[in-house]
Amino acid sequence: MPTLPPIRRVRFDIRPWGDNADPARELLPFVDNVSLVELVSGYEHAAGFDVPGAYAGLVLDHFNFGDLIAYLTARPDAAYSTGRGVIALLGCDCGEVGCWPLESQVLIEDDFVTWRGFGQPFRPRRDYGRFGPFTFRKDQYESAAREAAGAVPESCS
Repeated sequence: MPTLPPIRRVRFDIRPWGDNADPARELLPFVDNVSLVELVSGYEHAAGFDVPGAYAGLVLDHFNFGDLIAYLTARPDAAYSTGRGVIALLGCDCGEVGCWPLESQVLIEDDFVTWRGFGQPFRPRRDYGRFGPFTFRKDQYESAAREAAGAVPESCS
């Protein structure tokens, strides 16, 4: 019988992004209370990658992700879907997701959601094989996604 990977907790914080008087909104994933930016930055620094950790959460006001729950669960009908079950979990620290995204496969199997197969499309030779995978209980993941979607104004999704 296969051994289950450690089960993590996920949350998606919606927080202000930018220095404007009316800042944009950023969706920042956390794994076990550590931001994904912090996790991947540490990995990239340790691996000696160029341009390590130049990420931000997804700046929702800069890109129409459509149905945020569909996006976060990598449904094929979601806006910005690759059709391969891959989504950008992070965007560039400039606020543009397409500038410098951190992508991941989102696998939904039985009672679990797993992020794995991380990649940086502008550095395809980077090896993220030891980063993750991160596995969450499906009900907890979907609850976190619903909570984030409920906190996003209609104009951001």
